[in-house]
Amino acid sequence: MAVRNLNDLFLHGLKDIYYAERQILRALPKMAKKAESDQLRSAFEEHRGQTEEQIHRLQQVFEAIGKPARGVKCQAIEGIIEENEEIMGEVEDEDTLDAAMIASAQSVEHYEISRYGTLIAWAGELGMDRKVVDLLSQTLEEEKQTDQRLTRLAEERANRKAKAA
Repeated sequence: MAVRNLNDLFLHGLKDIYYAERQILRALPKMAKKAESDQLRSAFEEHRGQTEEQIHRLQQVFEAIGKPARGVKCQAIEGIIEENEEIMGEVEDEDTLDAAMIASAQSVEHYEISRYGTLIAWAGELGMDRKVVDLLSQTLEEEKQTDQRLTRLAEERANRKAKAA
């Protein structure tokens, strides 16, 4: 896809995050299964359901702009997921693995927060329907909340247990 203007850039970014969300959806069950902490396992399982809804919202955005819901390969998310899979195979201590998976999950969240924030700004600049901005904003807020939850899990438990390992 040739990117000639901001509208094309918006569509490319939308396809990128659509692909990313679908890859995240596939990775979350593996992470939940590996989690030592019940709270972390629950967070990953809940985020899986949230990610399904976020994918549905993205499909609504595609519909609102009259484009088919299609992804474009996202090298960034693939790299983050690959790095997480490597660390899951290398870390032997379960408590340390929880801390590592939280860090990896936060890398995902930070990428998503950046991407959604940019898409919202571009949608506003392009004068897109308010529905597009609202759908993207709802997901952005969920991503921020997930990041905060992961921070709490790391600070209150996982990092301390990993330090003691």
